[in-house]
Amino acid sequence: MLTPLILSGGSGTRLWPVSRRNLPKQFLSLAGSGTLFEQTIRRTRELPGVTAPIVVASEDHRFLAAEQLMEAGVEGATIILEPMARNTAPAIALGALHAVEQDPDAILLVLPADHLIGDTANFVDAVTRALPTAAAGWLVTFGIRPDRPETGFGYIRRGEQLPEGGFRVERFVEKPDLPTAQAYLEDGGYDWNSGMFLFKASRYLEELAGHAPEMLAAVRAAHAAAKADLDFVRIDADLFARSPDDSIDYAVMEKTRRAAVLPVSCGWSDIGSWSALWLAGERDADGNLREGDTLTVNAHGCLLRSHERHLIAAVGVDNLVVVSTPDATLVAHRDAAQDVKKVVDQLKASGRTEHSFHRVVRRPWGSYDSLEAGERFQVKRIVVKPGASLSLQKHHHRAEHWIVVSGTAEVTCDDKVFLLGENQSTYIPLGSVHRLRNPGKVPLELIEVQSGSYLGEDDIVRFDDVYGRA
Repeated sequence: MLTPLILSGGSGTRLWPVSRRNLPKQFLSLAGSGTLFEQTIRRTRELPGVTAPIVVASEDHRFLAAEQLMEAGVEGATIILEPMARNTAPAIALGALHAVEQDPDAILLVLPADHLIGDTANFVDAVTRALPTAAAGWLVTFGIRPDRPETGFGYIRRGEQLPEGGFRVERFVEKPDLPTAQAYLEDGGYDWNSGMFLFKASRYLEELAGHAPEMLAAVRAAHAAAKADLDFVRIDADLFARSPDDSIDYAVMEKTRRAAVLPVSCGWSDIGSWSALWLAGERDADGNLREGDTLTVNAHGCLLRSHERHLIAAVGVDNLVVVSTPDATLVAHRDAAQDVKKVVDQLKASGRTEHSFHRVVRRPWGSYDSLEAGERFQVKRIVVKPGASLSLQKHHHRAEHWIVVSGTAEVTCDDKVFLLGENQSTYIPLGSVHRLRNPGKVPLELIEVQSGSYLGEDDIVRFDDVYGRA
């Protein structure tokens, strides 16, 4: 049984300001059709004999993962929630433990959720060719045939060819400097380390037991104590926190004697920076990758990405990255795109929120857009999906005014339940127990004006919630 294991815990900080903690790059449409997560899921459906996927995701992204699985038309998937990030080795162990419970001979296809693959046919062919090698007990990684000297990736040196297919891994190599990367390209015996793997779930657990027993013990205990929560598997946080924080490369692949590599050319990119997205995208005659409302005059080699209703005009510049969102604008030289992470680090250190939240924040019931804020007030545009409802809640520090722009709102305020239509409004006093629901078949849009001494999102006491957040 071939089971995709989708790792979806990344934060994508190098693609700020579009990618943020509450909406990281795997859940964004950056290239191709649909989000990177949806593309990854759909790609696995092309494989022969494949089962429903296992997704390991951050608890903060559980509803995003569930919604995008539904958008991709996938049923029966398992979503395992990591209570905190512990790198790829423990995350894969969670998936492997779950897989062997379903099938002791399960073969896992481990895929990051945030990679781009332009040639699905070659990808499917590579996985199919690697299956006999994995079935024979090898831990297979897919090496990407390099087409340029790249200093941003690790490399794999191929050893002798294996009878089952692929090559024995001679060694893993850290990210090289430019002259070394050029030498690897000219040598022809090196491939990029893609972070994609194929192996029997039981074999991975065996290797983990031999090379990282403390990690396996912690993950096994956390998995055994897991609880079902709606459609999710919630891992025990205290037990999982005991696991070391290590990558699969460090914990297993660099230590095992049964590592194999299968070279493949499939239009792969890890979309690890804006410069990587520029390389992977369709550029115009001047080498510019443009999205949204953009104009160029004598500009070359630029990446321009504009938020809707915001014009970006580039004049007489070369090799720039200019990315705008409603609350932030990034301007960087394309060669310095890896340093965007340092901006995120500064935002964290200064206590700002732009690294975590967009102005538009998605929730399982819809979204809200923070239009304006000042001392003791905040204005939001709220959109509630048809049939969806917010939690039954109250606030200790703020009152709210709701004005319906379109659709129908069912309002609960203490012991009253009533409907509001377009252009109607209501007042929710401080301390009142209230709920907002959309009983209609079209989205409900309203303007919310908050006023009070504290307006933070943590001033919510939930009494009842269909999404399990109470």
